[in-house]
Amino acid sequence: MTDKIAPSPVVADAADLNELLGLADKPESLGRQAWNRFRRHKLAIVGSAMLLFLVASFWIGEFLSPYEIGETNVIDRKQGPSLSHPFGTDALGRDYFVRAMYGGQFSIRIALLTAVLATTLGTLVGAVSGYFAGWVDAVSNFVINVLLSVPLILVLIIFGREYGASPTAIAFLIAAISWTRAGRLVRAQVLQLKESEFVQAARAAGAGPGRIIFRHLLPNLVGTLLVEITLLAGTAIILESTLSFLGLGVQAPATTLGTLIDESAGNIDTAPWEVLIPGAIVTLIILSFNFIGDALRDALDPKSDSE
Repeated sequence: MTDKIAPSPVVADAADLNELLGLADKPESLGRQAWNRFRRHKLAIVGSAMLLFLVASFWIGEFLSPYEIGETNVIDRKQGPSLSHPFGTDALGRDYFVRAMYGGQFSIRIALLTAVLATTLGTLVGAVSGYFAGWVDAVSNFVINVLLSVPLILVLIIFGREYGASPTAIAFLIAAISWTRAGRLVRAQVLQLKESEFVQAARAAGAGPGRIIFRHLLPNLVGTLLVEITLLAGTAIILESTLSFLGLGVQAPATTLGTLIDESAGNIDTAPWEVLIPGAIVTLIILSFNFIGDALRDALDPKSDSE
């Protein structure tokens, strides 16, 4: 008597086979995972929405107003916020809403240009320093330590008096002394990554230092650099406002939010809106950048499970 062999289960189709093997769902890419974590971050949504609203207002708001940036009307001078003048008017009767929107444009430009320039310079110095080490690392560390030992605001005052006439000059000035943090971050990361297997493999394949740095090391630091850009943008807004408040920032006819605060500082008792409105806008911009930076840090961290 022979035993009957039980028939083996038959897989109906490829979908059933994938389900059996645990391959029903395609694994998410690292970028997709980071985006999902960023979307779930409540402060990321608040910061992004607030920054987009402010930037859109800066570039669209002045076209929605019937008043020109330099239009004066002595009859309407020093009026408080009203329907005809949402942010009131200044001592010359100029519409303060238009001036605030115009100043916001320059402040955002300075912040972003400064952040990009400082991050780029810091990345190059940090990458070269960390990869080559030795005397190159010693020299770059010496320069960084010297810059960190000098009071930042003092340097801005000294050079701002001579070179702070235009928004571009202010951006270059702030970037020239604020790249050190990015440099240290990139140097530390490169020191860790340059001994990794993929770098050793590239070196064994004949890749030179330039190719290794730009094709293998820096792409792994994109997350760190994105966070640094957002933090530097907020810092640049503060420094530009401080410099303008001291009367050493952007000069007329250009206007920034810091310039508006400086011009109206003496009117805090009689026309407080002239100081509070640009001050509140500066605060919202800084908060937006910081919220986005914190969210990016959490989203780009694979170990993060931030909601």
